[in-house]
Amino acid sequence: MENKPKVLTDRYEVGRLLGQGHFAKVYYGRSVDTNQSVAIKMIDKDKVMRSGNSNQIEREINQIKREISAMSVAKHPNIVELYEVMATKSKIYLVLEYCKGGELFDKISKGKLSEDVAWKYFHQLINAVDFCHSRGVYHRDIKPENLLLDDNDNLKVADFGLSALADCKRRDGLLHTACGTRAYVCPEIIDHRGYDGTKSDIWSCGIVLFVLLAGYLPFYDSNLM
Repeated sequence: MENKPKVLTDRYEVGRLLGQGHFAKVYYGRSVDTNQSVAIKMIDKDKVMRSGNSNQIEREINQIKREISAMSVAKHPNIVELYEVMATKSKIYLVLEYCKGGELFDKISKGKLSEDVAWKYFHQLINAVDFCHSRGVYHRDIKPENLLLDDNDNLKVADFGLSALADCKRRDGLLHTACGTRAYVCPEIIDHRGYDGTKSDIWSCGIVLFVLLAGYLPFYDSNLM
């Protein structure tokens, strides 16, 4: 007997696993009503509540709230769209735009890109990042793995799981949470100093541009003290 696909709240069929992290898994989904393809990020509340002491749990909960808030205000053609948020007793569901083209990283892994193609992707990236900053959103984990491609080969910034909002700044006007991927973060984060969210994202964009044109990183994790 053929297994029927799982249906979420009578609205979305849940299909294959696309990826996973510490507290969440991302699945391919399809709208029952419109047949539209979506990506469904399922956050496990129980895992979050077991993530550490009360302070750590509070930080994780606040980060989930920031991710949702950031994606809610960052509506742009080159940013993965958040369609809706749902919740049950055990799970939080983020229904997202599905990008059939996969990660930009997959293209780079085959070698450097031509200048024309690199410029196209980079132009779309900086437009999206500039829009985020105009809305008080700082991504903080810009890298090729978090840049997706849609059916028309347009770039979409994804994964706002480490994002910060303007109200996260301290009195000095800087962010102080060290996060991101070491090969792409700015020197201030490596040195555990306060950093400007806008400049930090721009630094990461510069590293991405280098990788697009060269096909490799300007430096590697082992070089970062």
